[in-house]
Amino acid sequence: MRRVRYESPGGPLFVEEAPLPVPGPGELLVRAEAVGVTLPVVRKVTEAAEPVPLGGEIAGQVTAVGEGVTRFGTGDRVTGLCFGHGYADFAVLHETMASPVPGGASAVDAVALVRSGLVALGALEAARPEPGESALVTAAASGVGQLAVQLARTRGAGRVVGAVSDPGKADFVRGLGADHVISYGDASWGTPVDYVLDAVGGELLTRALHALVPEGRLVAYSSGGGAIQAYDLLVGAKSVIGFQMARIARGKPELYEQWREELWRLFAAGELRPVIHGEFALEDAAKAHAEIEGRSNLGKVVLIP
Repeated sequence: MRRVRYESPGGPLFVEEAPLPVPGPGELLVRAEAVGVTLPVVRKVTEAAEPVPLGGEIAGQVTAVGEGVTRFGTGDRVTGLCFGHGYADFAVLHETMASPVPGGASAVDAVALVRSGLVALGALEAARPEPGESALVTAAASGVGQLAVQLARTRGAGRVVGAVSDPGKADFVRGLGADHVISYGDASWGTPVDYVLDAVGGELLTRALHALVPEGRLVAYSSGGGAIQAYDLLVGAKSVIGFQMARIARGKPELYEQWREELWRLFAAGELRPVIHGEFALEDAAKAHAEIEGRSNLGKVVLIP
């Protein structure tokens, strides 16, 4: 089978022939039909001290199961998070990280909706939104951000603001349901909001905090880090909440499943539509990464093995 790998920090990425994986206890072997490209994986290539397997979101058909698997069988369509080599024709998923793909949904739909949607929905839940409140979503044109904008609207937000790196993305974000779109470099971010869902981090955290009303909530779920002055919290009685999807998946599987079902329900009802920026062959994985690194994507970037 083919898989994408790299040998030194920063790449380059290349395709190689590799043995077919064998699923261990509790694992599924999946013929990958779609692979989601995410910023955390892109950053691993550029920032990790040593090469790591390119894992992430995959969707496809189960071709073999390991000992002790009870929830899935060969032929089932699944999606989930792969911690090994996911940029490949076949990948191994642990049963606990896999979810069924309902009929009528494609593999591309699944990788664009489930993992990114779980992060977006989890960050929104962490903000404890009330109907009529105003929301600001950073990285609003990204794979997660586009869903967060839509989910904020379905949860009754009275005003949704999308923040983007490039003003050229404004029409796209408005098309998702945002009332207003701002650029990170704008002198003013407009009227303060009740909560912010931040996927960018770094120096943008301070601006995101200042965009809140008194007693507003900032949910930080970026892998980009960043720091906030305690005084900036005290002066407005504001809150910063960290959110990590992995903690939910590992520690609260019932909630994870509940959120997954909610995403598919909204998808089936036409209330949540992931937008695909582009589909790339495995051989073009470097081009897919470049779209993410250059912040040029409008929606989800997907590899098609």
